[in-house]
Amino acid sequence: MHRRSTLNALAYSETLIHRHHQLRSNKMQILAKFRIATVLIVLAASSALFAQSNGPDKQQNYLSVLDADQIVRQSVSATERSWQARDQYIYMEHDDDRRLDSLGQVKSENVSLTRVILVNGARLEQLVEYNGQLPSVEEQKKIDQDFEKLKHETPDEQTARFRKDQENRSFLRDVIEAFDFRLIGEEVVDGRPAYALQATPHPGYQGRGKYGRMFSKVEGKLWVDKQDFGWIKVDGQVTQSFSMGLFVARVQRGSHIILEQTCVGDAVWVPKRLEVRASARILFLKSLDIDRILTYSDYRRAADGAYSVSK
Repeated sequence: MHRRSTLNALAYSETLIHRHHQLRSNKMQILAKFRIATVLIVLAASSALFAQSNGPDKQQNYLSVLDADQIVRQSVSATERSWQARDQYIYMEHDDDRRLDSLGQVKSENVSLTRVILVNGARLEQLVEYNGQLPSVEEQKKIDQDFEKLKHETPDEQTARFRKDQENRSFLRDVIEAFDFRLIGEEVVDGRPAYALQATPHPGYQGRGKYGRMFSKVEGKLWVDKQDFGWIKVDGQVTQSFSMGLFVARVQRGSHIILEQTCVGDAVWVPKRLEVRASARILFLKSLDIDRILTYSDYRRAADGAYSVSK
């Protein structure tokens, strides 16, 4: 189980982490860093929860005999539903991106605040502040261009985006095969009763896709809400170094990821905090030590907010 939880966090975090690091540079790019529409584990319109279908007494009796495999399968289904539901939410993201020296001390830090909105069902990041300053003229121009592009997206472009989102989410079901989960107890996390599970890579698992290949190199711990099976917390670490997609980098052993989520109602779980402490080697030459903390707040349904745009 150690592994499944870590892997999920890694896959989830890779999307979140592949954002812009130099927002204030002349060639700054506002990247779609965290496409919940593309990643993160979880979605909407949940099928009746056990509490609704069985009644409280029967639910408690049933849950008390669930094994680790049953809990994980229920949590994967709940996560898929949450992801789908989260596609209807807008939110704020605070990104504290630190670079560390060999002693673990902060040698540089960049802090950004971003508003994530929906434009024709697609997520768009709008930079609000970077290191306490408003976006430059060039940055605002880029944001406006991305907005107009999504606003006038063609049917073919929309189909291609949707297909890519589905591909980025497909790793979730692989988690069931990629890891062995062990139920190690029950704990209260953020005031909610939870199952505590440990995940370790399943021997002989052949990874598929860009995320599946990482599964055998991570392990961790997963806390699953007892009421609706949402992921409350994932704590994982890298046990073997591996290559990371776009950056031509190798994430080093010992890198650590913590994902915390919160329920916004209707069994919809959304990211609350993601911390990544990682060591990476770029092109086998430059060593990079990162401490990155992303916090998410002000979740609102797009239909209830001012930042939902359709054609």
